[in-house]
Amino acid sequence: MDGNFVGLAAVIMVFGIPMAAMYTFFRVRKLRSEERLAAIARGVEVPMQPELSEAARSRRSGILLVAGALGYIVTFTLIGRAEPDAMIAATFGVIPLAIGVGFFVDHALIRRDAKAH
Repeated sequence: MDGNFVGLAAVIMVFGIPMAAMYTFFRVRKLRSEERLAAIARGVEVPMQPELSEAARSRRSGILLVAGALGYIVTFTLIGRAEPDAMIAATFGVIPLAIGVGFFVDHALIRRDAKAH
């Protein structure tokens, strides 16, 4: 029974957490839109926040992923000094590191294309 319960909990979390995050994101977005519309209806001047360009979003994602990956790798490398098996976990930090570098390459390509036009 314990193995089945752990498996069930894992499946629920794998699907439930992303669904909850998406619901929260869209609900907050809807509330912001309603608040902005209500302010406009009352005649209040509402400053529009400029949306980030595609290059800026790629740069931000790259910075966050690379910083997170480096922190993950350093953490498990330090743990690996006491527990050698933790070095295996540190190697998994290469995945977000590579994705972050990919975002930096995307940022550079977008800027190059913008300068070419």
